[in-house]
Amino acid sequence: MELIGQGRPAAATAAPPGASAAMIIEGDQRTFMRDVVEASRQVPVLVDFWATWCGPCRQLTPTLEKVTRAAGGRIKLVKIDIDKNQALVQQLAQLGLPLQSVPTVAAFWQGQIADLFQGALPESEVKRFVENLLKAAGGAMPAADLLAEARAALDAGDPAGARDLFSALLAEEPENAAAWGGLIRALIALGDEADAEATLAQVPAALAEHAEITGAKSALALASEGRKAAAAIESYRARLKADPADHEARFALATAQAALGEREAAADELLDIIRRQPGWNEDAARLQLLKFFAAWGMDDPVTMAARRKLSALLFR
Repeated sequence: MELIGQGRPAAATAAPPGASAAMIIEGDQRTFMRDVVEASRQVPVLVDFWATWCGPCRQLTPTLEKVTRAAGGRIKLVKIDIDKNQALVQQLAQLGLPLQSVPTVAAFWQGQIADLFQGALPESEVKRFVENLLKAAGGAMPAADLLAEARAALDAGDPAGARDLFSALLAEEPENAAAWGGLIRALIALGDEADAEATLAQVPAALAEHAEITGAKSALALASEGRKAAAAIESYRARLKADPADHEARFALATAQAALGEREAAADELLDIIRRQPGWNEDAARLQLLKFFAAWGMDDPVTMAARRKLSALLFR
């Protein structure tokens, strides 16, 4: 269905990193041409026609928002209340767009309606709808871009967004070790240790020894240890105040600090044990520090700084 002009469709333009937040908006009949038709010249646009009295709409809209965020800015979602925009509904009906029932989702690309569906589809089918739309528009997100977007979301303190992006990448590349590791770390950050454990069990056997997977596994183990230790963190501090040579208390304190995100402090406590008593408890402090490195990532600034300090202690 042609709405504006003809011409050969161009490939979907890549949206800049972080643009996905601006890709979900409320629309109306006054801004429809700008927000939908004209915008579809740049990226595919999903239009969610809904109504306040529509139960299935309340189920579908959050799914559309989730899938839109997971696309990392490669699609746009415009939500339109049909009761508040009757003139637009009538105009679109004259063009052949069926809006007798909601929810109806129409996909616009290059000023045309490229596809549509009605009813509250499950998330898997909505993802497939969007994937097909992106392929048709030539704008499927490259795996490297999607991975970068997911990591950026995790680093920015948005584990829910990172989870969705890593999941979207795994839907395209089921054996992407970085995506599996990132998804597990995102679930840990969300406090969903049970889901993280279940996800770890789903990792393909061929990836089990990959650094991304072993690192995520270490992060999960430390999260569990640290959660238990964090409950008694003040008691460990009290013990150390009474006896600075209480290495068991210092070891537990470091584990709790790591769980709370106090990476530098956690590394320093373990380094202090190594400095005070090298080889304590069958080298437990050094081995725990290596687990920290694996969990944090070898290129993490705290890992690199602590590794330099550890080398200085071991080779002094």
